[in-house]
Amino acid sequence: AAAGGAGAAAALWSEVNRCGQNGDFARALKSVNKILQISKDDVTALQCKVVCLIQNGNFKEALSVINTHTKVLTSDVIAFEKAYCEYRLNRIENALKTIQSASQQTDKLKELYGQVLYRLERYDDCLAAYRDLIRNSQDEYEEERKTNLSAVVAAQSTWEKVMPEDLGLREATYELCYNSACTLIGQGKLNEAMKKLQKAEELCRQSLSEDSDVTEEDIEAELAIIHGQMAYIMQLQGRTEDALQLYNQIIKLKPTDVGLLAVIANNIITINKDQNVFDSKKKVKLTNAEGVEHKLSKKQLQAIEFNKALLAMYTNQADQCRKLSASLQSQSPEHLLPVLIQAAQLCREKQHAKAVGLLQDFADQHPANAAEIKLTMAQLKIAQGSVTKACMILRSIEELQHKPGMVSALVTMYSHEEDIDSAIEVFTQAIQWYQQFQARTNYGCCVFQPKSPVHLSLIREAANFKLKHGRKKEAISDLEELWKQNPKDVHTLAQLISAYSLVDPEKAKVLSKHLPSSDTMSLKVDVDALENSHGATYVRKKAGKLAGDNQQKEQGQGDVKKKKKKKKGKLPKNYDPKVTPDPERWLPMRERSYYRGRKKGKKKDQVGKGTQGSTTAGSSELDASRTASSPPTSPRPGSAAAVSATSNVIPPRHQKPAGAPATKKKQQQKKKKGAKGGW
Repeated sequence: AAAGGAGAAAALWSEVNRCGQNGDFARALKSVNKILQISKDDVTALQCKVVCLIQNGNFKEALSVINTHTKVLTSDVIAFEKAYCEYRLNRIENALKTIQSASQQTDKLKELYGQVLYRLERYDDCLAAYRDLIRNSQDEYEEERKTNLSAVVAAQSTWEKVMPEDLGLREATYELCYNSACTLIGQGKLNEAMKKLQKAEELCRQSLSEDSDVTEEDIEAELAIIHGQMAYIMQLQGRTEDALQLYNQIIKLKPTDVGLLAVIANNIITINKDQNVFDSKKKVKLTNAEGVEHKLSKKQLQAIEFNKALLAMYTNQADQCRKLSASLQSQSPEHLLPVLIQAAQLCREKQHAKAVGLLQDFADQHPANAAEIKLTMAQLKIAQGSVTKACMILRSIEELQHKPGMVSALVTMYSHEEDIDSAIEVFTQAIQWYQQFQARTNYGCCVFQPKSPVHLSLIREAANFKLKHGRKKEAISDLEELWKQNPKDVHTLAQLISAYSLVDPEKAKVLSKHLPSSDTMSLKVDVDALENSHGATYVRKKAGKLAGDNQQKEQGQGDVKKKKKKKKGKLPKNYDPKVTPDPERWLPMRERSYYRGRKKGKKKDQVGKGTQGSTTAGSSELDASRTASSPPTSPRPGSAAAVSATSNVIPPRHQKPAGAPATKKKQQQKKKKGAKGGW
C-alpha cells in the first residue's frame, strides 16, 4: 500500500512539474491538493500550492494557507510569498514587517522591498534600495529597475520638490522618457517636459507597432497616460480648452486604470470650477471608483477630497461641504484648506462674523499657519467695510510687518481712512525693524555700513508720504538720513531745503550752498537743434530775417506806424440804407422791449368744439386784439406802415421779403381747400 501511494505521489509530482512548465497552474493546483491528501504536512507541496494560488490571483487564499501552516511554513521558507500576498492585498505595512523579519534578504525580497517603500512614499530609502539593486545585480531585469529608479526620482521632484540629481540613465524606452518628463514638470520646466512626452509617445508607437498582435486601440490605451500628462501641462500653461479636449478624448477610450481616470476627472473639475457644475458632478463619480485609494499618492487623494468639498459648496450642498471639510481637517489638523473651505461656506451663508471667529480659533491653535489665516481674516473685514479692523489684524502678523508689500498695503488702507498718523507709525516701525536688523548683523563692527536698498526705499517712501501730507517737519529726519547715505543726491537735497525753508530758513540757506552751481548743472544740449526740431512748440526766427527787421526799425523810428485795414462787415441781403437799424438788435429776442411772446400756431384760435375741420363763426369778432382801437403790439415785417413809421422800425436783420407773407397765405388757402371733414 505504501509502495502504491509512493508511486501515485510520483506521478502527481510529474504532473505538477509538467503543468508548471506549461503555465497551467489551475490543473497543477489540483495535483498538489491530491498530494496533500496523501501527505498533509509536505512542505514542498504546501509551497507549490501557495505559488499556484498566487499565479491564479487568489492572494487571500494563499495567505490563509501560509497562516494556517505556520509551524511548517516558517518565515525563512516562505517570506517572499507571504510579503508578496500582503503587498497585493494592499497591506503594505504588514508586507514591510514580513520583509524586515526575514533572516536572509534575497534579491526577490530586495525587489519587493523597493516596491513597498515606494508605496509607503519613503522615496529616499526607496532610491537607496534601487541603487543597491542596480549595482549588485546583472540580469534581464536591469531595464525595469532603471525605470523604477527614474519613477522614484520623478516622485521626489513632484511631491517633495527635491532637486533631482543626474542619474545618467539613457532614455531608450518610452517609460524612461515619461518619468523624465514627470521630473521636469516637478521642476516647472513645462516646455521641456512636453518635448519629452512627445518623444515618449513616438517611442511607444514604435515599440508596440512591432508586435503584430497589438491593435491601434491597444496602442491608444497605452498612450492614454502620456496624453493625460500632456493635457496636464496644457492646463498649467493656461491652455484650458486644449487640455479639456484631450482629457475628454482619454475618457472616451475608457481606460482600465482607475487611477488615471480619477486624476483626469479631478483635473476637469478644477477647470470647470463653479461653472458647468452638472458635468463636474458626473466626473466626480470617477474619483470614487473602487481601488483608487491604492493607485494614487496621499497628496493626489487629498487634492481630490478638497475639490469634492469645493464642488459641494458650489452646488449649494452646505451639509455635504461641512462634512467633507471636517473629515479633511480631522485627517490633517494643521492643513489650511479645510478651515478655509469652511469659512468660505459660512461667507456664502452671510455668516461673516462666524467665519472670522472660526479662522481666529484656528490661528490660535496653530501659530505656525497664523499668517495665512490672518490675511484671510483681513480680507473678510475689508469685504465688510471694516478697514480699520483689517489693519489691526494685518499689523498683528509680526513676521510680515516689515515687508514692503505689507507696509504699502497698510499705508494705503490708512490713507483711505484718512488716518495719517497711523500710516506714519507703520513706516516708523518698519524702518526701526531694519535698523535693529542691521545692528544685529553688524554687531562689533565699527566701520560705517550702508543701508540695504529695501531700508532706503522705505525711508524715501516715508519722506515722500510726509511731504505729500504736509508733515515737512517730520520728513526732515528721513531726508537727512537719505542725504547722509548719498550726498550727491540733488533731488533729496532739494527736498530737504524745501522742508527746512518752513521750519528753519537759516538752515535752508546753509544747505543751499551744497547745491551744484549752474555751470555744473548745465547740460550739453544743442538749443538751436532742439528749437528747430519737429514738434517744437516754439521755433526761433532765422538770424538774417531778424537783422533785416532791426535795420528797418532803426531807419524808420520816427515814422508813424501804418494801421492795418479792417475788413468791411457783410450786410444782410435785404439791407435798406434808408431804414434806421434797430438799437436793440444786439439783444436776445426775449429781452427786447417789443417782444410779446411766441405765437403758438395760427390755427388754434380757429378750432371750435364742432366737428373736425369746422370753425367758430364769431371767433374773429370776439378777439379784442383785432379791434381797430387797439394799437399793434409790434410792426408787421414787410408792410408799408412799418417802412414809413419811425417808432416801429424793423431792423435790417429781421426784414423779410415782401412776398413772403403772401406766399404763406396762398399755401394756407390751398391746404384749406384740400382739407376734408370726417373721421
